[in-house]
Amino acid sequence: MSAPQTQNAPAHPASANAVPAPNTERKGLTKKEIAADHPTWCPGCGDFSVLALYFKMIEKRRLEHEKITTISGIGCSSRFPYFVQAHGAHYIHGRSLPFASGVALSRPDLHVFVFGGDGDLFSIGGNHFTHTARKNIKLTCVAMDNWVYGLTKKQTSPTSPLGFKSKTDVWGAVDYPINPMKQAIAAGATFVARTTHSNPNHVLQMMEAAMDHDGFSFIQCLSECVEFYEGAFDASNPRKGGIFNAVPTTHDVADEVAAYKLADAAFPGYFGVFYNVTKPTKNAKEAGVNAAAAGKFKGLKDWQILQKTFDRMK
Repeated sequence: MSAPQTQNAPAHPASANAVPAPNTERKGLTKKEIAADHPTWCPGCGDFSVLALYFKMIEKRRLEHEKITTISGIGCSSRFPYFVQAHGAHYIHGRSLPFASGVALSRPDLHVFVFGGDGDLFSIGGNHFTHTARKNIKLTCVAMDNWVYGLTKKQTSPTSPLGFKSKTDVWGAVDYPINPMKQAIAAGATFVARTTHSNPNHVLQMMEAAMDHDGFSFIQCLSECVEFYEGAFDASNPRKGGIFNAVPTTHDVADEVAAYKLADAAFPGYFGVFYNVTKPTKNAKEAGVNAAAAGKFKGLKDWQILQKTFDRMK
């Protein structure tokens, strides 16, 4: 009887039974997976547009839940983190930026987004805005500016125009409003842009550009309060007879003086990137300081490090 026929053995038997390497690429998040609580803003509020574009950016960039960090202070816009299914904090009034700075400095693998209103960022939080900008901490700050205190039902805000009648200025505002763009440039922000909720494609472009920037990036986004300042930004909305003036293509975004002049234009002004320069961030500087300090104790045991510290105190 002839021997039974056998198949040729594989050249590498071990590889024949090897389990294929799993696909480590994670599926991108969908809007349904990113969204948390249903937004509680008034119908028609411009903040809905900003939230929708934030979701779209997360989807487009395929960000993972644990890499999304959304922080805010107090105000209508500051409800933002509640509506995002990811890491975040609804912090105290005016203090969102120092809190976000701590997150950004301790977790360099994250890109932190701060959302706030004109009152939260430029009134009680005005000093923190200035110092976060001058330190050039790597994070993105989006000011959803509606020219009014909406959460507390129509009081004059730092950006309310002259003559605006509110519960605090029944005769019309007499204080000169601040210009967030000029303030950001003067304070030392290394990326400064302006957009409006009525142009969603532009909002997304500015968010992506800000996220890509290595440093403190600031976006002023006009976000209409339909309840207490309806029509405030009609002059910038072509659908309502206004004009959307894009930053001229000839503008040099590295020219601080030119950026300041653009920011000084009468309303509705210009929209786009006004200023974009690269300089060392506080994140990089502190990492260098930490590395240098750690290098002095390289190879030493804990008790030896303590002994060196005590010796310096003698």
